Amino acid sequence: MAEPKSIVNPLFLRDEDLRQGIELLFFAYRDFTARGDAILAKQHFGRAHHRVIYFVGRHPGMTVSALLGILAITKQSLSRVLSQLVREDYIVQKTGVADRRQRLLHLTDKGRALEAELTSEQRARIMAAYKDAGAVSVEGFRKVMLGVMEPASRKHFQTPDK
Repeated sequence: MAEPKSIVNPLFLRDEDLRQGIELLFFAYRDFTARGDAILAKQHFGRAHHRVIYFVGRHPGMTVSALLGILAITKQSLSRVLSQLVREDYIVQKTGVADRRQRLLHLTDKGRALEAELTSEQRARIMAAYKDAGAVSVEGFRKVMLGVMEPASRKHFQTPDK
């Protein structure tokens, strides 16, 4: 594996530079999710459970439809994961006030505790990397990550005035 270069000229990206970017994403994601995977395994959960718990915790009261939009998975896949999380008391579904057909999702105390445990190590890892890299690099990282995403996914990161 090639040593990471400190400066890459974006006008002359070679295949090796692009492959290194792919590998950086792979190893970063592997290490970023490792501790969470171990915590989840104890509950007989996987990364799909983690994503549901994370986004329901981040957006309390979100609809099932909104969660489907974020996760970009089938209703059947979400139903399997969500049913287990509800059955095991990590998530509660409440009926919408304005539209009684809506199912609004909330973490229970047990769900909030698991979400906090899963997120704390990842948050610390991101904070340390951001502090080490500095503000300019953090903004550059944000731009690169937005560039890697599909255009539809970028809407989750736009400010209301854009």
